[in-house]
Amino acid sequence: MQNQHQDTGVEEKTVREYYRLVDAEDVDGLLDLFADDAVYDRPGYPTMRGRSDLARFYGGERVIAGGRHTLDRVVASTPQIAVTGSFEGVLKDGSETRVRFADFFVLDGPRIVQRDTYFFAPLV
Repeated sequence: MQNQHQDTGVEEKTVREYYRLVDAEDVDGLLDLFADDAVYDRPGYPTMRGRSDLARFYGGERVIAGGRHTLDRVVASTPQIAVTGSFEGVLKDGSETRVRFADFFVLDGPRIVQRDTYFFAPLV
C-alpha cells in the first residue's frame, strides 16, 4: 500500500498519534489532539460535541476495556484523513472482540475538528 507508513504532514501525524494514545489509554494526551469544539459521530452513541463529551466517552462510556488498532490504509487529502483498519481487544464485559473499521477525520492544523467512525458489521 503506497505511503502507508510515510508521514504526509501534521494532519497525518496527528491521526497516527491518536491511535497510539487511544491504545495506550492516555485520555489526557488523546483529548489534547481534539479542538475544543470537535464533533465525533460513532455508531451506538449520540453525537459527541466538545472535549467534555469526548472526556466522558474516553474516560468511561466507551465499551472497550483495552486493545490495539492496526491501520491498513491511511489516505490523506489535507485537511481530511481516511483510515481503514482493525481493532482487537477486550470489552468491559470481558468478551474479546475483533472488528474492522473506517475512520474519517477533518483537521485544522494539528487539531481534530471532526471524526466519523464506521464498523464493518452485518446489519442489513
